[in-house]
Amino acid sequence: MNPPEVSRRTFLKTASLLSASAFAFPAILRSQSQSPGNRLNVAFIGVGGRGRNAVLELQEENLVAFCDVDDGRAAVTYGKFPQVPRFRDYRQMFDKLGNQIDAVRISTPDHMHYPMALAALSLGKHVYLEKPLTHTVWEARQLAKLAREKKVATQMGNQGHANEGVRLLQEWFEAGLLGEVREVCSWTNRPTWAQGLDAPDHGKMMPVVPADFDWDLWLGVAPKREYDPAYAPFRWRGYWDYGCGALGDMACHVMDGAYNALKLGAPVWVEATSSKQTEVSAPTAAMVTYQFPARGSLPPVKWTWYDGGFAPVLPADFESDRKLPESGTFIIGSKGTVMADTYYGSVRFVPESRMREIAPSLPPKTLRRCTEGHFYEWVNACKGGPAAGSNFDYAAPFSETVLLGNVAIRARKRIEWDTAALKITNLPEANQYLTKQYRPGFGV
Repeated sequence: MNPPEVSRRTFLKTASLLSASAFAFPAILRSQSQSPGNRLNVAFIGVGGRGRNAVLELQEENLVAFCDVDDGRAAVTYGKFPQVPRFRDYRQMFDKLGNQIDAVRISTPDHMHYPMALAALSLGKHVYLEKPLTHTVWEARQLAKLAREKKVATQMGNQGHANEGVRLLQEWFEAGLLGEVREVCSWTNRPTWAQGLDAPDHGKMMPVVPADFDWDLWLGVAPKREYDPAYAPFRWRGYWDYGCGALGDMACHVMDGAYNALKLGAPVWVEATSSKQTEVSAPTAAMVTYQFPARGSLPPVKWTWYDGGFAPVLPADFESDRKLPESGTFIIGSKGTVMADTYYGSVRFVPESRMREIAPSLPPKTLRRCTEGHFYEWVNACKGGPAAGSNFDYAAPFSETVLLGNVAIRARKRIEWDTAALKITNLPEANQYLTKQYRPGFGV
């Protein structure tokens, strides 16, 4: 008798039942991933810049499609993998190869995260999406809802979430080593690109669109306007129509471990002070304060974010000769203060004498460790393993919180947040910054 026909997705899920024990048997899982019958069919949207690394990180899988609007920036990837079909328009890629794709990794400017992920999720594809998850608060809520409905594996690209420090911090906090935490502060040296800008002046000479670059597709859902190198390929981060400024770029890394450990959820209000922002561009520097409510027996938390030169207030017991990392977080408890670096690769009590004192009594390691690494954590989830740590059920509420800081920056006043209703209650005019208008024709 012939065996019953098994779909590719069913096979992938069945073949990786062992991945439920991924933290115990990473070598077995990696060898499974490399076996020809168990490779994931991955399509990549954005393969130049950050996207080039995205391809290399998953090159052990089956690379089935590349999509990029900039042939020049994508050329290195194209040259390394000449056999992979290429597209400029992600819609055409899905139309032609949709039935051959299991999963999609998206590495594009922020303004196109939502429409591309929406298209992939609607087709039932697993999705890995770079941070911040979306360009607006509303978009993050919609993607999480759709991902749950489609029952697919998802992951946001805040790779520090897989690091040991994220787990240590949670274990220390839950063991009571920090005591009550009512205050957190984070900082970054970003932006390292121009912000506080006006729209480019085209009065004297109109820039020429490079021949290997599709400007209209790059704009995507953003308003139609003339090309200028001030926007692309990298400087887009400083413009509200495309990026989310320094806060959107770094907070999904820097705030991640503490947000996770403290189980913070949504803030009740957010306010901001900023420098030199314009109607079209994020500020050169900002200080954003989030107020989180009590969670059961856990007290309220005030979290202050500093960027662009605004400096955090140092804890009283921070050593005078100790150097701050370029980005980091202080988690300030009634029994001690912990400092984390950007990606929570290092978490330590301060001062260092306190770390040495407490080291012998640190609690046992009880949380699952991500031994397969952030990227293969998602791949294994696609193949039926445990959900990735920064899946959209976690990443979307977290991204909403981060992006509310930008809403407060743009509103220039304190905003009071009703997360259940998805609206600002005290300043109705600020609700316009929770979403945006989409240029027609891109499936939104």
